[in-house]
Amino acid sequence: MSRDRAIEPRSVQIGMGVVSGLVLLFLYVPLFVIMLYAFNPARSQSWPLPGLSTRWFVATWNNLDVRTALLTSIKAGLGATTIALILGSLAAFAVHRFRFFGREAVSFLLILPLALPGIVTGMALNSTINLGGQLIGISFSLWTIIIGHATFCVVVVYNNVIARLRRTATSLVEASYDLGADGLQTFRYVVLPNIATALMAGGLLAFALSFDEIIVTNFTSGSEITLPKWIFNNLRLPNQRPVVNVVASVLLIVSLIPVYIAQRLTQESGGLLSAGRGAIPAAIEDAGEQPAAP
Repeated sequence: MSRDRAIEPRSVQIGMGVVSGLVLLFLYVPLFVIMLYAFNPARSQSWPLPGLSTRWFVATWNNLDVRTALLTSIKAGLGATTIALILGSLAAFAVHRFRFFGREAVSFLLILPLALPGIVTGMALNSTINLGGQLIGISFSLWTIIIGHATFCVVVVYNNVIARLRRTATSLVEASYDLGADGLQTFRYVVLPNIATALMAGGLLAFALSFDEIIVTNFTSGSEITLPKWIFNNLRLPNQRPVVNVVASVLLIVSLIPVYIAQRLTQESGGLLSAGRGAIPAAIEDAGEQPAAP
């Protein structure tokens, strides 16, 4: 069969292309509309737009509540990403390197939080924080937001790191020990360079998930306001609608950039990209196919 000969008829290819284009339009036209309204000079949302202006971008930047919410979101994202990188990497090493009773169950339980509905996770965390407040004085704060976000960010890092470890030859580690390197040197010069892009991709994805999380945040934030929560609280206020459009546009761009970079890193290094709750079934299936530890 010639290389340029297609298996499907030409009509099928054209039809699939049209369907793919319609699906992309269905997904991205609403986002484009929001970004277009961010440049609307009028306060009301009407079509066609009377013109284009950046007045609401200036008003948004001068809004102290928005700047405070942005700073809170950045702090929560960095904190959750740090915890996720540490716990997710350690869990990936433990599951990949050692054989122990219930290893497959542990792997499944590590991945499961990403598959659970966000409202279930939020309710569980809210009840736990309230119980902790009664027992040891825990109160809702930025730290409870970070802990709540870390519960699903750990999964993202774990998926990426363990996928990379499965693609790394164990003979490299054995060769390092044979040449006289200790555990720390082996990790620094052999293991870390091989998983560096997986850690970076997992960290970027974890930050993106934390930065735009709203459901878990509502249950764990108390009086703290993150950027998504600020949008949720002000969306129904007509006077705040132009500023909300600007904030939503900026939030969209900030969320897409780390996801795009993570995807590029993953494609270049042959790792596993798992950025959302919809990607979890394949990850759960893959968790039961782990190779035996050396």
